[in-house]
Amino acid sequence: MKKRLILALLVAAFVVSVVAVFVAGRWYLSQPIQSDASTPLLLDFRGGATARSVTIQVTEHFKKGNSALIYRLSQVFDDVDHLQAGLYEINGRQSWFDVWSMLSQGREKTFTVTLVEGLTLEQWRAQLKQLPYLKDESSELDPAELRQKLGVTETSIEGVLLPETYSYRAYTTDIAILKQAYQSMQQVLENAWQERSDRCPVNSPYELLILASIIEKETGLADERPLVASVFANRLAVGMRLQSDPTTIYGIENFDGNLTRTHLREKTEYNTYRINGLPPTPIAMPGKASIKAAANPARSPYYYFVADKSGGHVFSETLEEHQQAVRRYQLNQE
Repeated sequence: MKKRLILALLVAAFVVSVVAVFVAGRWYLSQPIQSDASTPLLLDFRGGATARSVTIQVTEHFKKGNSALIYRLSQVFDDVDHLQAGLYEINGRQSWFDVWSMLSQGREKTFTVTLVEGLTLEQWRAQLKQLPYLKDESSELDPAELRQKLGVTETSIEGVLLPETYSYRAYTTDIAILKQAYQSMQQVLENAWQERSDRCPVNSPYELLILASIIEKETGLADERPLVASVFANRLAVGMRLQSDPTTIYGIENFDGNLTRTHLREKTEYNTYRINGLPPTPIAMPGKASIKAAANPARSPYYYFVADKSGGHVFSETLEEHQQAVRRYQLNQE
């Protein structure tokens, strides 16, 4: 009888111990790895990496835990055999269960890049080249090759990519982001063209982009864009030249920042002081607001504008009024 009692007690003690170890193991893996850690770990889990290597990297980074013990416990309590390759951000507030869930579901770290309106393609490409974990596949391509890679059907890539904030995962290519920007612009442009007003002065969606890019470069103030668009629409309607400095500058090779009278007199395909109508391509990447303004110019009597001293512009109906504004705001002649 005593032997049976002792055996039962031993079995009970063993069961309690197993349960205690089980509960303790699950509890341990469910706790924050290092709740007061300030620097997260960027874990590059690629081909050939293992769950064991993950535990080593994490424990070494956060200087906490026994990697061998954590690996064995994880084998018991979680799925560590079906982890997806990628770049992951691990912070100390996560538990080991969180880590394995993230890797098994492929919830990689995402990066963002904001491609700003008003910049040129080359400025965008230079920006993309500096981004972390983004593969550069465009810098060695000539314009024709890049157009083919992006699926661009227009004669130039300038202006046909949508300024926006884009997300990407590690080792995405810059080509993928530019292609997404092109596809996004196609949709925005189609919508704007369908919703254009009868005041829209151009004959095709591509011409709309060209006009929008000029508006983008002429003003950074949102409430001015429809008025700037109205000036260009009024000029095109009566056959006046656009006389836009930004278009002229775009056509100057290695422009040094100083626009001279010689530049304005030189006849290039972008010098709207010397050519009629629009330049042949956009001169920058226009944003949605400028595209909308080009498609829906304000109704106004204005044919001229000049920069004032506050970042905006003064609009004039007649050349005489415009010359007075130039003397006041540009030549400081009251």
